[in-house]
Amino acid sequence: MQTQLAPQYQGTPDGQAAEAILRKCVHCGFCTATCPTYQLLGDELDGPRGRIYLMKQVLEGAVPTRKTQAHLDRCLTCRNCETTCPSGVQYGHLLDIGRKLVDAQVPRPGAERALRWALKEGLPSPLFGPAMAMGQLVRPLLPHALKNKVPAKKDAGATPTRQLARQVLVLAGCVQPAMSPNINSATARVFDAAGIQCVVAAKAGCCGAVKFHLNDQDGGMAQMRANIDAWWPHIEAGVEGIVINASGCGVTVKDYGHILHNDPDYAAKAQRVSELCKDVSEWLPELAGKLKDRVSGSASRIAFHPPCSMQHGMQLRGGVEKYMGELGFNVKTTGCEAHLCCGSAGTYSVLNPTISYQLRDRKLGNLATTFGDQATEQIVSANIGCITHLQSGTDTPVRHWIEVLDEALQK
Repeated sequence: MQTQLAPQYQGTPDGQAAEAILRKCVHCGFCTATCPTYQLLGDELDGPRGRIYLMKQVLEGAVPTRKTQAHLDRCLTCRNCETTCPSGVQYGHLLDIGRKLVDAQVPRPGAERALRWALKEGLPSPLFGPAMAMGQLVRPLLPHALKNKVPAKKDAGATPTRQLARQVLVLAGCVQPAMSPNINSATARVFDAAGIQCVVAAKAGCCGAVKFHLNDQDGGMAQMRANIDAWWPHIEAGVEGIVINASGCGVTVKDYGHILHNDPDYAAKAQRVSELCKDVSEWLPELAGKLKDRVSGSASRIAFHPPCSMQHGMQLRGGVEKYMGELGFNVKTTGCEAHLCCGSAGTYSVLNPTISYQLRDRKLGNLATTFGDQATEQIVSANIGCITHLQSGTDTPVRHWIEVLDEALQK
């Protein structure tokens, strides 16, 4: 796609990066077929190709409007379009640039600014845990919309304490310890059973995704640098990798090298962190090999929902089903629209609830029929946002697949 950058963007890092991405786009429209918002709304400007045209116009000097901003806001950043694109267009990176440029020119209403500020400052805050605990205490009294965001209190179980020669770093995450603490402890127990110690760096916090994708890119990058600083002594000491059990965080940490590539003090370290980062499912081949004699699988019908950040962002597909199947679990991905987003998408379910819940119910309908006429007995996923969002719409238990594996080890 030929692009003539406006003078204010020529020679800038954002302008150069955006132009390189735009030149790959051949405006074929294949991406619209797999875009969730285009499927729901049927508007070209609510699909990747239309949004690319909007961002191209801004980069060429057109003045964006609230309508431009709204079309970009309605994107889930699921990156399904990247999987579909035959030309390798890095739409996610382009959207980060486009939103930044548009928000710099289009003021948001006060209420909208306040909500976005509360999300970007509140979710990664140390106060989130106490606030969630208070919400769980009064959960039965909460209005339905708020109750959807407050999962029932869950027990974390014991965390292994033995010291092992093999060690990996694990990112605890900002909301996961409060919303579903058993995911982190289950991860530690599974790795411990395989002879690998999970280490949580005390000063590592939010991966930076919440602020970055709410267009506080400076704040997000500050959190990324803080994590790198917290992890670096462990990396120098020889940890084998960085394990992420929330795919939304994993896709961001794997992108540190790209996001910080212009930072002379952090570029090399960020690239090293990205190289060491693996989704927990990428450890499954080794874990399955070590634990196969200790795990007795289950015939329980388990439907797997692969998060967008996993299957599109990190391009990881099939591993959970394959290796959990080898361990004796009856895990299956739905044959209908497994590629589509569930509507969680970070803070999207708060900012765009109507679209979000339409996608959730559509996803739950497909997950319910994964085993044909036989009812799905459990749903598993790989991201805290998806798990919480899906659970708000069904009585079928929704868990992280690592919890299912851990539970089998405890029997």
